[in-house]
Amino acid sequence: MRRNFVRKILGFGLAAAVLTASFASATVVGAQELELTVTAPAGAGGGWDSASRSLQEVMMATGNAKSVQVVNVPGAGGTVGLAQFVGAAKGSSDQLLVAGITLVGASISNNSPVDLTQVIVVPKDSPIRTIADLQATIKEDVAKTIWVGGSAGGADHILAALVTQASGEDPSKINYVAYSGGGEALAAMLGGQATAGVSGYGEWQGQIESGDLRALAISYPDPIEGIEAKPLKAQGLDIELVNWRGVFAGPGVEGDDLKALKTAVDKTVKSPEWQAVLKARGWTDYYAPAEEFKTFIGSETERVRGILKSVGLAN
Repeated sequence: MRRNFVRKILGFGLAAAVLTASFASATVVGAQELELTVTAPAGAGGGWDSASRSLQEVMMATGNAKSVQVVNVPGAGGTVGLAQFVGAAKGSSDQLLVAGITLVGASISNNSPVDLTQVIVVPKDSPIRTIADLQATIKEDVAKTIWVGGSAGGADHILAALVTQASGEDPSKINYVAYSGGGEALAAMLGGQATAGVSGYGEWQGQIESGDLRALAISYPDPIEGIEAKPLKAQGLDIELVNWRGVFAGPGVEGDDLKALKTAVDKTVKSPEWQAVLKARGWTDYYAPAEEFKTFIGSETERVRGILKSVGLAN
């Protein structure tokens, strides 16, 4: 999270943070007594859901929480879940939210009153075999090039728009079909309902390795060991995009409650069990302490706003 780009789901940045009405300040009772509810502001099968359930598993396995329940609240790029969380979690020491760059983008593009490594694939039978082929398809008819991915204004949408822009076409005219969960987008890809799709590599890794999906590129700037697809930058497109994820506590959580939440998350992400999850899922550890994450959220919100404006997704 220290580099000036955002790589969608190949990376996993985790930090404890206090959520206020403007994503302002950072945070997170004794850890062994914590009985937590974690809100994943998206449907089952997506990146936030898998991150939430991984956090649930490791917090309980390491004894950093007595119990953890995950609740999915999909809608509007996470802003429905965010608004519900802020209302319910104010001053609450037993609630957390897992979110990331997509919620930042959705909050901006949806004018939400509350603020907060991708891979590009095509179906196996597609005549598109390279990024250059995809660019040619975009140039031929940008409106008939159907993209699928996560919520509107999120990291998937941003990447599709940037590739369209790099192909010399108007990114505001892309035909992008947004899904709240990764499973729905995957079904659309496998069903031949899309030209190309964007998601986290880990979410579609099984289908890529089985040959059902063909990976054209990753949005990380450097090659990744074990991933055959090359970075966009290595294929002539000056595009980089990292998808971090963070853990947020509700507004008004203070004192010993805040300290206990921060300690529980900190111990969880430094545990061998969490390192095993990172390795198994192909996530990169971008953990940042609460105050550092607070600063990052502010700068990242402005950076994403600039990108969305440049591609016609925000005013």
